[in-house]
Amino acid sequence: MKTLKPNDLGKKFIVEECQKVSISSFIKNTKTKLKGALLKVELEFKNLSIQLGTSKTHTGGIRFWFKCPMCNKNVGIIYIHPITNNIGCRTCLNLKYKKSRFKGMVENI
Repeated sequence: MKTLKPNDLGKKFIVEECQKVSISSFIKNTKTKLKGALLKVELEFKNLSIQLGTSKTHTGGIRFWFKCPMCNKNVGIIYIHPITNNIGCRTCLNLKYKKSRFKGMVENI
């Protein structure tokens, strides 16, 4: 029994009518999905209930972010408060850098 080929139906198709799947875009897509899945597994392993956000870069890539559980903004760093154990960004937890507290003051050396 002979197998039926696409062009055996009588109409000749052109490349532009077909859906295109390139290996480079397939690998890029798969890597992005894999990164996201690995990051979620790592967060679950550390018992942190933090969602991940993404944004597109100017070069066409994807950048991953933490979603702050308090304000839902994309942030690069999430903090765990030492007393309350709340999880959030620096703004939500009202955290300040040590150096900014002494801005304009002269420290004793």
